[in-house]
Amino acid sequence: MMWEEIEKQAQSAVTELLQSARLHTGDLLVVGCSSSEIMGTHIGKGSSLQAAQAVYDGIVPVLREQGIELAAQCCEHLNRALIVERRVALARGYEIVSVLPQPHAGGSWAVTCWQHFQDPVAVETIQAEAGMDIGDTLIGMHLRRVAVPVRVSQKTIGQANLVCARTRPKYIGGSRAVYESNER
Repeated sequence: MMWEEIEKQAQSAVTELLQSARLHTGDLLVVGCSSSEIMGTHIGKGSSLQAAQAVYDGIVPVLREQGIELAAQCCEHLNRALIVERRVALARGYEIVSVLPQPHAGGSWAVTCWQHFQDPVAVETIQAEAGMDIGDTLIGMHLRRVAVPVRVSQKTIGQANLVCARTRPKYIGGSRAVYESNER
């Protein structure tokens, strides 16, 4: 029952985020996820593959339906590297690095994504169009330059804090500049 609730919370949060973010097919969503925090323990101290699986089961079907790509952030023991599909890394020109995430060096979230992706690889940096930070994992470094907080009604997943963001193009120019009204 607990896993079903975590899955529903993750599904609700990502659905609401995607509605606000107005992403396009092929855009990238970075998700940092502390399964320890979801379970109510300190980040890195209670890794749970079951919690990570429940988040995956909630998020991925929504992303697939909308054609959004997933980047799974590893923990700080792997310098917050990311797990993505090889085709995403190649299409975006990301440098592939050599590491295999483990529950206590990368985290259960990265391990779960690695196991489910078709052709997973690790990369060090990305520039995602939107993101979900489950459990204070600090995803900001992996978002495009102008990040905008997105307030979703789901404030936690399990016992972990949830913060979401979208990005938009930088505004340039001065008082005479005109900007598109449907920024993304």
